[in-house]
Amino acid sequence: MIDGLPYKQVGETKRGGLVCVADHASNFVPEDVSLGLAKGLIDSHIAVDIGVNGVAERMARRHGIPAHLALVSRLVVDLHREEDHAAVVPTTSDGHLIPGNIGADVEGRLKSYYRPYHAALEKWLDEAAPELIISLHSFTPKLETSNEQRPWEIALLYNTDDRAARHAIRLFGELGLNVGDNEPYSGTQLNATMNRHAEAKGRYYCAIEVRQDLIATRAEQARFAAMIADVCGRVALALD
Repeated sequence: MIDGLPYKQVGETKRGGLVCVADHASNFVPEDVSLGLAKGLIDSHIAVDIGVNGVAERMARRHGIPAHLALVSRLVVDLHREEDHAAVVPTTSDGHLIPGNIGADVEGRLKSYYRPYHAALEKWLDEAAPELIISLHSFTPKLETSNEQRPWEIALLYNTDDRAARHAIRLFGELGLNVGDNEPYSGTQLNATMNRHAEAKGRYYCAIEVRQDLIATRAEQARFAAMIADVCGRVALALD
């Protein structure tokens, strides 16, 4: 974390532009939190959205889309869940036990990480008054608890407002990507941050998931940053 904060903001905001939010951009675990994870899991998809930080920072620094990025692992507290969600401090993830979270001080983690993150995000968005919010995530090609390959290269999530998502699906498809509504879960199930900061405020948003193996390197991250910036810019124009 930076100066004890569970987030960082990259790039200059300008009112009415595009912004990016990444709730799962870090696998950092504070020293006073012991998760008891098996070796290697802290670098896997259960702890962080692989590749997202690189894409978001590139979008901020090269494409003028400022970013609000999490600086704490989703295994410490899941910033993309409601406060009262059973898995806001997860005890399992994709079949893996998180022993240190059993009996954890959930209220303490909400106070230290979750609420400061969302309070800062709310203030940042109010000041930016964005034309479109890009909520950026990545997904593993196959969950360990499932035998099914997830079909998309890019997937879109939404809850009750699919206006931006429909344009994005069309535009990504025109670029030759395999794109569609996310599987096996949708934004009607997992859309907490955008429900709170976009749908509840009448703001347009694209909740985008990129397959993690497609953004594993800096070159791939640069490619997808440019692509997402271009598509979302055109989505914003289509929504005018």
